[in-house]
Formats: sequence, structure tokens, C-alpha cells
Amino acid sequence: MGAADVVPGVSGGTIAFISGIYEELIETIHKLDLGFFKIWKKDGFGKAWKTYNLSFLLALGAGILISILSFAKLIIHLMTKYPIEVWAFFFGLVVASIVYVGSQMTNWRLASMLALLVATVFSYFITIADPIGSPDSTWFLFFAGFIAIIAMILPGISGAFILLLIGAYTGVMGIITQLVDGITTLDFALFSEAFGKVMVFGIGAIIGLKIFSKALNWMFKNHKNLTLAVLTGLMIGALNKIWPWKEVLEYRVNHTGENIPFIERSILPQNYDGEPQIVSAIIFAIVGFLTIFLLEKLAVNKETVADLNKN
Repeated sequence: MGAADVVPGVSGGTIAFISGIYEELIETIHKLDLGFFKIWKKDGFGKAWKTYNLSFLLALGAGILISILSFAKLIIHLMTKYPIEVWAFFFGLVVASIVYVGSQMTNWRLASMLALLVATVFSYFITIADPIGSPDSTWFLFFAGFIAIIAMILPGISGAFILLLIGAYTGVMGIITQLVDGITTLDFALFSEAFGKVMVFGIGAIIGLKIFSKALNWMFKNHKNLTLAVLTGLMIGALNKIWPWKEVLEYRVNHTGENIPFIERSILPQNYDGEPQIVSAIIFAIVGFLTIFLLEKLAVNKETVADLNKN
């Protein structure tokens, strides 16, 4: 999930869904409240920890954090050096995710089909919206965290891309880079400055996640088919963003001072300015597609082990 959330166009929520932990994640976040301390006081810390499923959150959160800190530079490097192959891989991954999520629906009523259509159009227009800029301030970092985490938890909508749209992606990636550099160089001043900004962003994300999880948890429990239709539509619309062949309309300067694509539009491979690398793109798209089946198999094994433990 962390690696996916770094890429503008790919959602960590998609990875959570196909790996079989999505509903557990939403429900666990939804249940978090101050009642934890009441149970701790009455029955002990261990009971409170187990009641609120915090081992699950700790493992997931640690994995996301480690992935973001360790893979952010690598993924950005690969996207710069091998853009077609990387985007083709993610394209295949999301196509397989669409098939998987859509197959979870038990019926296709008119309301579900309309929800899928509206979500597809909405997601598509997000991918072609012009990014906006915003001042670098504490309140803006809080707002960016609040908005981005909602997108990150939704399959199909990329939190990194939302950050790009509101003009915060460069700043946030720069802060993460500063945090890592502060740790590796033992520069306490650099680390403390970056850590403070990360905390502001994180508080916004926590509040946004808590508020949004309530609505999403209610939707899954009461209108699951409709919710799955919306999530499927969001992923279909997002395919435009991760189409491997792009024409760059405008560049932007990233946190390292390099010019990188800012506004792009999808084009056919034959219109690509350069070698379209169609064969390698197809191979990586197939690898991405098959990756979903591996994740699905792991999810099935997880459920089987859980059932055996219950019995």
C-alpha cells in the first residue's frame, strides 16, 4: 500500500482491497475511539489492544511507513528511467483489480449500474483536472493530509495524485526526503523540521481517515453492492491516469530541482514521441495483471488460516 500511494495514479486502497484486508481496515479504523482507555483501565492493556485490533493496524502502518521511506526514491527513479514499463505494470494491475472488485458484486441492479457510471465519469474528470498551486503553510499541510488520506483509502483514486492536483505533492515528497536525509546524516535540525511537518500532515490524515471511515463502514454494511459498484467505477475512470503512453503538455520542477511531467494527456502508442516499446509494455502489463492473482491467492490463504484458527 505504501509503495502504491507514492505513485500519482495508483491507490493503496486498491492493494488493500485485492489483498483481502480492506473491510477489516475500514471497520478497525471506524471502531477506534477513547473507549480504548476505559477497557485498559478496567480489563488491562492487553484486552484493550486485542479489542481494538491494534496488532493489525500496527503491522499495516509499519509496512506502509517503511515502504514509503524506502521505496519513494526507487519508484520515482524507475518512473523517470522506465516510464512505459512502470505505468504498463500498474495499468495491468488496476485492470485486474477492476475485474476482481467487480466480481464481488452479487447483483447488477439499475442503481448499481448508475453508481458505476457516475463514479467512472467522476474519477476520469479527476485525472484530467488541471493541478492548482497553494501556499506552503501549516494549515495547508493539514488540509493536504486530510484530503489525501481519503483518496488513499479509496480504490481507484490515488492520494499522491490528489496531492499533485492541489499543489502539495512536491512539498510532501520533499518533506519525506528531508526526513530520510535527516535520519541518515544524523542532522537533528533537518530531522526535527521535517518531522514537525510530517506530524501536521499526519494529524490531518488521521482526522480525515476517522471521519471518512465511518461513512465507508456504514456503506459496506448496508449497501455493499452499491459501494462495490462505486469502487469499480473509480478504478475504471482512473485508468486514464495510468495509461502508459502520454504526451507532456507542461512540466513542473520537483523537490530536487528537476523538470518532470506535470500536465499530460493519453495518446495512442503510434503517436508517442519516442520508442513506444509496445512489446515490453504488454509484458509488464501482463505481469501486473497476474500479480493480482498472486495477491488474491495470499488473501484466500489468509482467510483459510483465520477460519482454521477460529475452529
